[in-house]
Amino acid sequence: MIKDLLREDRVVLDMKAKTKEEALRELVDVLNLSEDKKEILFKALMQREVLGSTGIGKGIAIPHSRSIVVDNITLVVGVSKEGVEFDSLDGKPVHLFFMLIATPNDPSMKYLTALGSIARISRSIAHEGEIRTDFSSPKELIDYILEHADEQ
Repeated sequence: MIKDLLREDRVVLDMKAKTKEEALRELVDVLNLSEDKKEILFKALMQREVLGSTGIGKGIAIPHSRSIVVDNITLVVGVSKEGVEFDSLDGKPVHLFFMLIATPNDPSMKYLTALGSIARISRSIAHEGEIRTDFSSPKELIDYILEHADEQ
């Protein structure tokens, strides 16, 4: 499932963001959407953050939402070498982002399945200790993520 969602053109290897808002905008900007649709998506993600931070701890965040601006379930992965203050559960900066966006109507439950897979991958990565941030290409990051998917 995750393998199908990971695309090299939806990877940000060296995020510049310093804040939660900047990080979400940087991830949203990767998508080929009009400025109006990007703003709608950004606001949906921020509304989700009001319910509770998607910074799950150990340097990882999984911002997610449903939105009419996408036609299919969409995953964007980002890496921040410096780390982003994201109101994480453990108070630590986030270095690895998995932004998942789904359509409002998802009868096949792909969204929940993908969230579960990302959570398991995140636990596997966090189990290693320090989050790796030194990827030289989007493919290298995708391979790293898939290695952790296979460990389950």
